[in-house]
Amino acid sequence: MKPILGITIGDPAGIGPEITLKAMACQEIWKMCSPVAVGDKKVLEKALKIIKIEKELVPVKENSLRETLDHLGKDALPYIDMELFKTADWQFGKVDARCGDAGFQFIKKGIILAMDGVLDGVVTGPINKEALNLAGHHFSGHTEIFAHYTGTKAYRMVLTSDKLRVIHVTTHASIRRVCDMIKKDRIYDTICLADETLRLMGIDSPRIGVAGFNPHCSEGGLFGDEEALEIIPAIEAAEKAGIKAIGPVSPDTVFVKALGGAFDMVVAMYHDQGHIPLKLCGFRMDPETGAFTSMSGVNCTVGLPIIRTSVDHGTAFEVAGTGKANEESMLDALHMAAIMARGREKRQ
Repeated sequence: MKPILGITIGDPAGIGPEITLKAMACQEIWKMCSPVAVGDKKVLEKALKIIKIEKELVPVKENSLRETLDHLGKDALPYIDMELFKTADWQFGKVDARCGDAGFQFIKKGIILAMDGVLDGVVTGPINKEALNLAGHHFSGHTEIFAHYTGTKAYRMVLTSDKLRVIHVTTHASIRRVCDMIKKDRIYDTICLADETLRLMGIDSPRIGVAGFNPHCSEGGLFGDEEALEIIPAIEAAEKAGIKAIGPVSPDTVFVKALGGAFDMVVAMYHDQGHIPLKLCGFRMDPETGAFTSMSGVNCTVGLPIIRTSVDHGTAFEVAGTGKANEESMLDALHMAAIMARGREKRQ
């Protein structure tokens, strides 16, 4: 049975609604899952006019979702209507508290449906953090929203591309604060979640490379003591638990080794340490136009009681409303969510 994946369409002023519909229009996606947009009729109608595809928006009810999705025609784009907008008077590419609130409500609805078992996973379109906070929802991003509304304490961000997988010990924190967050227990929990996530992805004997924090893993204490005091003890504890954790490996070579096949995932100590190499692998830009020609990659929140994946990019206000948005990352996120949903069902 194909997993049902709800796509929260993101900030209406961004590219989320557009890439949602473009991805749902891809027939290859329907071979691996049954996608349904969680959004608003006015928002989706506006997006459909922009992308100009010959498909029909079809509202569906959550209490009969599987039966409805199983009998839809190939030109249908199913959606759950939150009925938040009476008119489509927001502007693309503009920060708007109404859009920030809508993006939040779409996410919250997706979480509720997944927690209730109506959805087998949630795939999220991009939100604008400024609009989110203007609307009174004071979260630093999707990850924190999902953790809050699922009551999850130990959760982490995982980024994947076709070449590299990275999990983060810390994410949305200043570098100064990160120094105080690099602790044995936090690193150990991250390694354990890396092992669990890779098994959900179908890797039976994961190899996990653990990055150092300081240059050259501190050179025996010359450049810091986090490796000796926190990282090495966490790796040793993971090894005792039967996890293949290797390191610490110097941050300037660990990703090269992962790309060479030495590791199935890298444990990065902080946001940019993991994001920069991942985006170098998955993003491509036209030097003449400045437009991204490739935006592959998936953002997953792991440790949750539900499956959650996301595009690995933002709202792209600069191209919102033009019909030029690239849906590649959304397709990747749907594919990964389908794999993980099947993996969870198999393990259960």
